[in-house]
Amino acid sequence: MNLTELGYVAGWRVIRALPRPVTAAVFRAGADRAHRRGGGGTARLRANLRRVVGPDLPEAELDELVRRGLRSYARYWLEAFRLPALGRTEILAGFRLDGEEKLAADVAAGRGAVVALPHAGNWDAAGAWVAATGWPITTVAERLKPEGLYQRFLAFRRSLGMEILPTHGGERNAFDVLVDRVRAGTVVPLLADRDLSARGVEVDFFGHRTRMPPGPALLALRTGAPLYVASMWYEPDAACASIEGPLPLPGPEEGPLDQRVRSLTQRIADGLAAGIARHPEDWHMLQRMWLDQHGTGGGAAPSSPAAGIANERR
Repeated sequence: MNLTELGYVAGWRVIRALPRPVTAAVFRAGADRAHRRGGGGTARLRANLRRVVGPDLPEAELDELVRRGLRSYARYWLEAFRLPALGRTEILAGFRLDGEEKLAADVAAGRGAVVALPHAGNWDAAGAWVAATGWPITTVAERLKPEGLYQRFLAFRRSLGMEILPTHGGERNAFDVLVDRVRAGTVVPLLADRDLSARGVEVDFFGHRTRMPPGPALLALRTGAPLYVASMWYEPDAACASIEGPLPLPGPEEGPLDQRVRSLTQRIADGLAAGIARHPEDWHMLQRMWLDQHGTGGGAAPSSPAAGIANERR
């Protein structure tokens, strides 16, 4: 077990055993330390938030926004570490969804739903809430290295009631499984605001070009399932989300499939941007985001979740 994996094991075991006010103070202190040090993750977050808020926001206000953003990211990790110890009642009370009735109707009708998510708020709390509500939920997870760390994240999310598919290396192609799950009435949330691979779809996002994954659009077009775009943020007492949609799905008369995927992915990007603009401090994007950004690579995972909060990937 390497130091990174050891840090997560300590997080899951130790942090759950301590009173939340104590651990919350520790994680806030870690976030503030990262803010003062201004390392690579903090610099990436600052650059990304500058594009969200535009050039006119004074530097002092941007700096305060970055500090709040790091504290929000610290809160995500604190809650992720504590989540497996919560009961169903606590999970349901700790998350609120505006638009719950839409997903409830989709599940009841057996048609499933696709939800495009930003790296914002608390995705794990959202997934746990869906499972605790009694709805089937399936998603995919990046195959992290080392393998031991990936397996721990897999076990963690599965323990919350989610079916997790690896992006690669599974028994079946993940997309094919997702098609089956949606057609069986499952809720499929997919992180959708960042894909710098050569396979991503180029979109306009806050006035600059980036790539986003085609999966949410392609899955909705393949299955005909409702496609929603989520906004995610924190309130003092809960993680919150709202969903926009379902988005209109372009038909074959609007062009070939690749063209329809591009146009629908741009609509997803527009919806994500609107939600992020409302709650920029809760957008946890500490990696290179836009195609014209240089010298801001993803960075390695930290050896300690609290000390390395500004460099971690989710």
